[in-house]
Amino acid sequence: MGLTLVEIDWRAPLEDFDDIALVLLGTAWDYQDHAQDFLAKLDALADRCVLICNSPDIVRWNANKRYLEELADRGATTVPTLWLDDVDRAGIIRAMDEFDTDRIVVKRQIGAGALGQHSFSRTELPREDWAMRHACMVQPFLPSIVQEGEYTFVFIEGCFSHGVLKRASEGDYRIQSLYGGIECDYVPSEQDLATAEAVVAALPFDRPLYCRIDMVRLASGELAVMEAEMIEPYLYPVQGPQLGEKMAKAILTRLTDLP
Repeated sequence: MGLTLVEIDWRAPLEDFDDIALVLLGTAWDYQDHAQDFLAKLDALADRCVLICNSPDIVRWNANKRYLEELADRGATTVPTLWLDDVDRAGIIRAMDEFDTDRIVVKRQIGAGALGQHSFSRTELPREDWAMRHACMVQPFLPSIVQEGEYTFVFIEGCFSHGVLKRASEGDYRIQSLYGGIECDYVPSEQDLATAEAVVAALPFDRPLYCRIDMVRLASGELAVMEAEMIEPYLYPVQGPQLGEKMAKAILTRLTDLP
C-alpha cells in the first residue's frame, strides 16, 4: 500500500474528504480561535468513517490546557498553576504573593504558540485597566527557561523518536522561533527520558499517533511538563531525520488495521 498526501483546509466542505481514508492534522493553527467549529468538523468527519489522527476525543481533551490538572492527578510532575476565568492587575499581584515570586507568566487556557501570553514582574505590572479577558492559567516564571531552555520529547505511537532543546533569544523568555528562539539536537539522559515517558503513560488515551511533550526544569532539578501537544504540534523533523519514515509506517499500520 502506498500513501498519497493531499492538503485540505479544515473548513473545506465535507465532500472534499470523500476519498480520504485518514486525516492527519497538520497546520490548523487558528483552531484555538474557532475551537467549537474545529471540533464539530472533526466529529463530522469521524461520523463519515474517516480516521483522524489524533482522534476528536484526544483533540477535545487536549484543546484546553486544563488537561494539565488531570496529568497532575495521574502522577505527572507539572508547573504550579492557578486556573482562572480571567485575571486583572490585582489578580497578578495576588498570584505573585501566592507563589512567593517576583515574576509570573499568564497564558490562555486555549491557545498556541505563546500567542496572547504575558509575563509580569513586581516592577513591571500591567496597567491599571488591564485584564486578560480569556480563561487563563497563571504560573511562576521559571528561570531555567532562560538559563537552560525548554526540552521537547517527540513520541510516535508511544515510542520516543527524538529530542529537541529550545532556547530563547537574548533578552526574551519565549522559545518559539517566531520570537527568535533557536532549536538544536538533544539526547536526553535516562532520568529525563523516563520523566517524559511517565507523562505519556499518564495520558488517558491509548497510543496517540503522535505526541510532543514539552518540559522545563524546576528548581528541584526535576523536569515538569509544560505541554503535552497532540493536536497539530510541530514535530521538529530537522532534529529527527527519521520522523517521516516513522510516521509513514505508523499511518500504514493504522490503515491496514481498519475493518
